Amino acid sequence: MLLMQALDVFFYVLELLIFIRIILSWLPIGYGNSIMRLIYNLTEPILGPVRGMVERSPIGGGMGLDISPVFALILLRLVKMALVYLVMLL
Repeated sequence: MLLMQALDVFFYVLELLIFIRIILSWLPIGYGNSIMRLIYNLTEPILGPVRGMVERSPIGGGMGLDISPVFALILLRLVKMALVYLVMLL
């Protein structure tokens, strides 16, 4: 089914971009780099709200490590599973 394949590709690309952003955050690459800026702009709409929720929670308060990508990846998997289930009902 074409819609299922599109969902798989969409979520795979999002997860890949988040992993790339994690790896690039460990390197001394500034925001001025066009690749870093592109990846930031594509992932921040997902990571920003998740980061806000994590910071307000007891888990993330005062942590020196940003764990929002882990929660974002889990959330993406849950959303993907829900969408796949809805598509299968059609």
